[in-house]
Amino acid sequence: MNLPQNTSVDVLIVGAGPTGLALGIDLARRGVDALVVERGAALAAGSRGKGLQPRTLEVYEDLGVLDAILDAGGPYPVGALWTDGRQTGEHRLFDPVEESEEGCRFTVPWMVPQWRNQEILRARLEELGGTVAFGRELVGVDQDGEGVTAHFASGEQIRARYAVAADGGRSTVRRALGIAMTGETVDPDPLLVADVRVPALDRNRWHVFPPGAGSPGYASLCPLAGTRDFQLVARFPAGTEIDPSPAGVRAAVAERTHLAAEDVTEVGWSSDFRPRAALADRFRQGRVFLAGDAAHIHSPAGGQGLNTSVQDAYNLGWKLGAVLGGRAPHTLLDTYEEERRPVAEHVLGLSTAIHRDQARRGAGTRQLGLHYRESSLSEETRPAPGALRAGDRVPDLTVDGVRLFDRLRGPHWTLLTLDDGAFLVRPDGHVGWAGESETGAAAYRERLGVREEPSLRAVARRV
Repeated sequence: MNLPQNTSVDVLIVGAGPTGLALGIDLARRGVDALVVERGAALAAGSRGKGLQPRTLEVYEDLGVLDAILDAGGPYPVGALWTDGRQTGEHRLFDPVEESEEGCRFTVPWMVPQWRNQEILRARLEELGGTVAFGRELVGVDQDGEGVTAHFASGEQIRARYAVAADGGRSTVRRALGIAMTGETVDPDPLLVADVRVPALDRNRWHVFPPGAGSPGYASLCPLAGTRDFQLVARFPAGTEIDPSPAGVRAAVAERTHLAAEDVTEVGWSSDFRPRAALADRFRQGRVFLAGDAAHIHSPAGGQGLNTSVQDAYNLGWKLGAVLGGRAPHTLLDTYEEERRPVAEHVLGLSTAIHRDQARRGAGTRQLGLHYRESSLSEETRPAPGALRAGDRVPDLTVDGVRLFDRLRGPHWTLLTLDDGAFLVRPDGHVGWAGESETGAAAYRERLGVREEPSLRAVARRV
């Protein structure tokens, strides 16, 4: 698309990965004039982050893409362990979970290759009137008290009231701002990751090939739900120069599995990857925010990176919408870093522990229990709080025949009155204020400067 001279928008989002697209959707449904720009000529290829955790599926339901995501993917298969060309056992990647645990309709991650996830998000963004401008390589950012000016290699400039860096782990925006990242190498052994076609291999199992006699290292081939492809992951010794070419990918499969190189009939996207964990020293500088991989880089173990990134967007979207719409003071934006950086730090630790076999893929990886209880936005006034407290995610419960999520869906605050108290629920589904009765909810909104009445009210008893 061609941008007019002197383009000006409310929010400029740099990067059209899941983070930037999810934020674009959230802002578009709030009537915010936002533009997503992407350096590449198209959406990024590759399966990359393929697992969507239960909390992300809840977020996607609110953003209006859940049905398409469920249609496009599928559950993770059981792992099949191979030794000397024979299946010798099974491996379940995730700890079992009870159907009712944590009040969620989803109990395990849902697999959707990242390229397909992005296609679905882009379609939803365009349905809401938003757009992605491709081929825009950002080269510099200036800001003043009124806004941000982004400079592109093409010579174009875009002016925005706020900007969001969603441009990945090598973020140009973050480097232009001079924000450092603190981190560590999670594993010295590099990985080869690729999308491949292997018709000779059973697609009902995630095939795992541990290192052993005659094999130079670990490999796995995971059937990608909704496609004919497998995602290959192969580990190499530290210091190895990985060859991501089709020939290099085929050689890696032949060296580590019972398959021959020619059994890999097609090689799509491929990349070499060195697992790291890193956290930006801050998530905001002036009118520019960092989100997703631009703010935190994870080991892929546990499937936390993409999911944490989408929740960054979900947290920031309603706050930008409220401030730009005149419904909240600009100080509300200070709570983005306050809330999301501690969460990212916690999840980074979990991802690293899973990578090093020091933690399981259990309740913590589903991200349903992440909360903002220590946030300045969370006010708990009950002398004896129940299980649901200020800062918590509201569980997906049905009370008196009414599904709470049906009442919460949409870009608004909601007042819930249940048998154990009254709850003023933020637009992102977390409890902002909790009290014994509705008294005090108005004072809470006044303290925050939130100038909007809760749009809906659900009065119900727990069943």
